[in-house]
Formats: sequence, C-alpha cells, structure tokens
Amino acid sequence: MTSYILPFDQLGLHDVPVVGGKNASIGEMIRHLARLDVSVPHGFATTAQAYRDFLSQSDLQRRIAAALDGLDVGDVEKLAQVGAQIRGWILATPFSQKLQKEILAAWEKMNAGGDIAVAVRSSATAEDLPQASFAGQQETFLNVRGRDQLLRSMHEVYASLFNDRAIAYRVHQGFDHGNVALSVGVQHMVRSDLGSSGVMFTLDTDSGFRDVVFITAAYGLGETVVQGAVNPDEFYVYKPALRAGRVSILRRNLGGKAIKLVYAEPGSNARVRTVDVAPQERMRFSITDEDIVTLARQALTIEEHYGCPMDIEWGKDGATGKIYILQARPETVQSRAGRSIQRFTLKNRSRILACGRSIGQRIGAGPARVIRNVSEMARVQNGDVLIADMTDPDWEPVMKRAAAIVTNRGGRTCHAAIIARELGIPAVVGCGDATSVLREGQEATVSCAEGDTGYVDEGILVYERRQIELDSLPPVPVRIMMNVGNPDRAFDFAGIPHKGVGLARLEFIINRMIGVHPRALLEFEQQEASIKDAIRQQMAGYTDPVGFYVEKLAEGIAQIAAAFAPEPVIVRLSDFKSNEYANLIGGRQYEPHEENPMLGFRGASRYVDEGFRPCFELECRALKRVRNDMGLKNVQLMVPFVRTVKEAAEVTRLLAANGLERGKDDLKIIMMCELPTNALLADKYLEYFDGMSIGSNDMTQLTLGLDRDSGIVAKAFDERDEAVKALLAMAIGACRKQRKYIGICGQGPSDHPEFARWLVDQGIDSISLNPDTVVETWLYLAGDEAKGR
Repeated sequence: MTSYILPFDQLGLHDVPVVGGKNASIGEMIRHLARLDVSVPHGFATTAQAYRDFLSQSDLQRRIAAALDGLDVGDVEKLAQVGAQIRGWILATPFSQKLQKEILAAWEKMNAGGDIAVAVRSSATAEDLPQASFAGQQETFLNVRGRDQLLRSMHEVYASLFNDRAIAYRVHQGFDHGNVALSVGVQHMVRSDLGSSGVMFTLDTDSGFRDVVFITAAYGLGETVVQGAVNPDEFYVYKPALRAGRVSILRRNLGGKAIKLVYAEPGSNARVRTVDVAPQERMRFSITDEDIVTLARQALTIEEHYGCPMDIEWGKDGATGKIYILQARPETVQSRAGRSIQRFTLKNRSRILACGRSIGQRIGAGPARVIRNVSEMARVQNGDVLIADMTDPDWEPVMKRAAAIVTNRGGRTCHAAIIARELGIPAVVGCGDATSVLREGQEATVSCAEGDTGYVDEGILVYERRQIELDSLPPVPVRIMMNVGNPDRAFDFAGIPHKGVGLARLEFIINRMIGVHPRALLEFEQQEASIKDAIRQQMAGYTDPVGFYVEKLAEGIAQIAAAFAPEPVIVRLSDFKSNEYANLIGGRQYEPHEENPMLGFRGASRYVDEGFRPCFELECRALKRVRNDMGLKNVQLMVPFVRTVKEAAEVTRLLAANGLERGKDDLKIIMMCELPTNALLADKYLEYFDGMSIGSNDMTQLTLGLDRDSGIVAKAFDERDEAVKALLAMAIGACRKQRKYIGICGQGPSDHPEFARWLVDQGIDSISLNPDTVVETWLYLAGDEAKGR
C-alpha cells in the first residue's frame, strides 16, 4: 500500500505533483544544496494522494465541486458563505486511521522522545510555479507541539485550501479547483523568535534588476515580515562583488521593527504572541553584516541551482546564531517582465496627505476607501484607492479592483507590496497614519514614480503614462547617458537604454541619506545636546558618526555605479553652496553668510580650503571604498566649479594625496566646464583633467551675466544664445583636439532637443539627459524617420 508520508530528504523538484511546490523545493534543497552550506530544517510531507483519498470520504469532492460551480468570486459575501460551508465540511470529516497513524509515526521519529516545536504549512500542487505563486493562500501554524496540536493544525491546513482568498486566487489565475491537491509540510522550527527572520529575493523586486540580492529582516518569527505587520530592515548585496570576494553590501535601510512574533508562554492557549521591540533594539539593524553576506551567498547558491530568480524565506536561530533557509520558490513578477517599460510622470502636485515606501513605480488615483477590517471589503469598487492598516491574503478578492493601495504598516516584501506588483498597481506601504489622515470618499492620487518614497496627494492629479519598447529604439549618432541623483531610482533607470551616467550628484545622497553637515560629524563631541540627539536619529544603525558619513555616501555612490556597470558613472564631487550646507543638521555654525552663494564658497575652492578639507577627505574615503573595496572601477570623478588653472592643479594634487590619483587603476578625473574661463583656457585646464563635461546652466548665467534664480531676468536665460554656443564650441574643439572626453550634463539638451542636435553637429562625445527625456531626445536625434516608428 502506498505511503501517505514522505520525508523531505526523499523529495525533489520532480515531486511537485506528489507534495506540491513548497515541499518539493524544501526536499530539493536538503538533498542537493546541504553540501553547499545551505541549511534547511528537516521534516516530512503528506502526499497529494492522501488529500485526494481524504476528499473521497463522505462524498466531499462532489459536494465541494457543486458548491463552487458558477460561484462569482467578485461577490465577496457569497464567496465568504460558500468558503465557510466547505471548510466546515472538511473539519467535520476525520482523518482516516491510515493517514493519522502515518503522521504520528513520522512525528515521533522527528520528536525522538523530546518536546519539539514544528511549523505546519501547506503546499499546493499548483503552487510555486514560475507562472504563479500561491504563497500565503493557505494557513501556516507555528510552534506546534504534541500529537493533538499537530493533527488539529494539519486538519485546518486541509480546510484552508478553501479560504476565500485561495478560492478567488485560483479563479483569477485560471486554475480548476478540482485539479489542485494539497500536501502538508511539517518542519522543525528555527528559534528565530529569539533571533531574526525575513525574506530575500535574488533580484530587485521593483525594477527587476538582476545583479543584486534584496534582503529584508526583522526580529522574531517571519510571519510579521511576510504579512506586513512590521517595517523591516532592508539590504542590497551586489552579486558581482560577492562572487569576487569583495565588499558587497550596497545599501542598508533601517526599518521600524516596532513588534515581533515570539513563542507564547508555556501552558498558554496560544502558540505565538506579539510583543513590542525595545526602543534601543529598533534603532539597531536586526542582523549583522556577516549575516547579510551569509544570506546573500546562500541566495546565490539557490538561484544558480534553480536557474531562475528566487523568492526565499529565512530564519536566524537566536540560540545558536545559525541561519536557515525555510522555503524557496521562483519569483513570479519581475522575472516575467518583458522588454518594454512603462514610465509615469506626475504633472502637478497638491497637498501631500501621507507618504511611505513606494511600490511599483506607477501612479493611480480615485476615491479613498478606508477599510478597517476584512468584513468591510465589499465596499471597495473598481477604481477606488484602498486604504488599510495592512492587508493579508483574505483581502485579495477585492485588491484587484483598486487603482492603488495605501497601508499604515509593511515594507517592500509585505503582502500588500507583493500583490500590488503582481496586479501592476501602485502601493504606498508603511505610512503609519494613512487610515487616520485620509477620509472615506476623499479623492486622492497615489504616486510611486518619484523614487523610494511614495506620496498620497489630495485630489485627482494629472499624470502621464508612456510605454517604451526597449528593443525598438533606432541607432543614435551620440552616446546617450543619464543624470542620476537618487540612488533609489538607479536600478529602475538602468532599464532605459544608456551608455552610463554622465552626472551622479553627491548632493542628493548627502541631503537625503545623511542630512548632517560633515563638520558636525567630525566634531560630534563638541556639539550641543540637541544637535547630538538629531545626529543620533539620523545615524541610527551606525555607531561611529564619521563612519556613518563615509558608509552612507559610499552606499549611494555604489548603488548607482552597480546599476549602470560596466558603463562609466561620472560622480560629481559635492557642489553644495553655503546656504545649502547650512541647512544640514549642525551646518549653520560652520557656514558663512553670503549675499550670492551661487558665486561664492562652492566647488573646487571648498576642497582646497583648509577649513573644509577634512570634509572633502571623507568624500575621498567613500569614493575609494566604492572603487577599491567594492571593485566598481566604472566610477569616474568630476570636479565642479573650477575657477582658475591654479585651482585645477591644487585639487588634482589633493585627490592624489587622498588615494585618487588620475590614471591609477584606470581612474579618470573630469572637470565641469561651466565658467567662461573653462572654455577660454580649455587647453590649460586639460593638462590636469581627462576631459570636460559642460554644465550649461552655470555657463549660461555666467556668460549672460544673469542670476538664473531671479524671476525678473529669467526670461533672458537661454542656453542657445550665440555667446554661450561660441564658448561651448571652443570647449568641444579643445577636447577633440587633445582626444579627451567631452560631454554635457546640463539641463539644456533635456529641455531643447534642437540644442542637443547642435551639440552633436559640433562633435560632442556624449549627452547626459534627465531620465524622463531620454526616449524623446533619442528619437529626435535618430531622425524624423525614427520618430515616426
């Protein structure tokens, strides 16, 4: 007689029809990846045949089929009624003696006379396929102990195949209910209640960028991360650096981690309970850098074995410190994306009502539907903006109706985020207060098209949506690069055809990711108490103020460099003006008051100044870390606002003294050509630089003698003025004569395609554009015939 039970170590991917996708994958990893240091807890699975034989009792299969025949899953009240009826039938039908006997025998073998805790999970035979993920559709039970709890939990897993969400999901995915069978997995618990846990993907979940491992982590059992009950810590690891044995952590984002799920007290009716995380623990990362690298290595091993991007759940045992892989399934959203991209652009702004983590890089708008609990779901209509504390799989029957989703809680791998990506709608998660600040029926626009932060604006705003077919762009007679300031958008922008980054601004990274004046960090102990407190808030997760500045700056640079590798990424050294530096935490005490900061203490003159030089040296440390430690040699440097040839000589000597020597390890140092002196004396400046990049904004204002920030004379500002063009032609000619790089990273070509055409005619090497203008300018430069395609 065929056994109803199979140990995990006897299973493999070929057993999906027997034990479902999840259990087959667990067995596959135990059998084939344990020797490669991928640790997976052992256990056993019931077979699909056990489930089918169970349904043959009491005429269950026929009754279920009749109840589901013709069911409209859009009618959530009828769906709930039918689902509850079927689950009641299943729970009223006992396990056969054979099934119960085999379950208990396998459990006793695991238990070995002790008091083990196990996890009881579902594994459907249509689950974890490359074309659909049924993850989260059925129930999971944690910290299950003893025979009675085990049998009861397994019985409830059987019933959960007919949860409302599972019924609706199968209908939406086109799966016949009768063709889906259920296996139950019983697996040793990892003591992550004492440690941490999370989810990781072997690509970026928003853009589909393949060269990173994206890891989320929080304290306690992993259900809080999966369900979106916490805002977890997030990490990116760069695969090429990891494979090369280099420093590979690209980015760290500290999450809120306000609660954690732990084992309930012995003797309690509950198996797990939620507790608050101590404030000091919230301000620390939940895993170490060593853990991050260990997880990423295991993720790479799993991806290489399966041959596709993977979605992986993991846990760190707090008692032993060991990391375990709990589940692995193919990633089913970005891995199916085609060679076209959609670009959304908000045309105007109104009052921002809420903000949080953006998901999906899209925009949606409609009336707000504030849903407090699952019983109110039926109020969500097509085109509504769904507002909730958080979502779980019970909400899925109505989530597809929403134009956008907004939640108080959750991170980028929470339930709402996963479903939003799958449905192709924007979501803003982890807002904190969305359900209180948005009113029922209030019109709102949800924008996830502006980077890491998503915004909920009041009213229905105008936005543009474009579809770009990446394989249909025609040849263009110049190298098209991009201006990228926001590292959060780098993976997304890298999907647009490009030849690298012509301008990566350090100011955005310093302002958004650091927010503190570098002198205030260098002199942290001398700061007054209120400044110290503000700095500590900014550097949460990092222990050393100076190390925080260097690390965060390196992270921002590295994320852009990794996204566009191996193409060059030209990083412009900081070009804050004195008033902008003064606005950083602790900045006012270090910055002079200038009547016209645009023409004051900025650019190269700052770097060689004795007072600012220690701050500049921190930038050098960050750049060396990216180039030398992480191996991102595609990073090139650009020096802004060089007023004299003497300054050019001084700043290149200073860079060399700080380990950034021109020509060493293929390092190229470029200067901004943005003052008339730079064009007039281009031959002399080029003795110290490997080329020039035109800054058309400053060149125009300094040539025409106008303040570009003044509304009175703004109408006279025009990069196409003959005097400006004469200077640019001089710079281009000088660089071509010396066979050195000449590009433009100013605003002009993005605003005026005919100006871009003139630059091409002059022989410019590259044009660096704002990402939202790349396609239009590309088609314009490719010619009229290309534009009509």
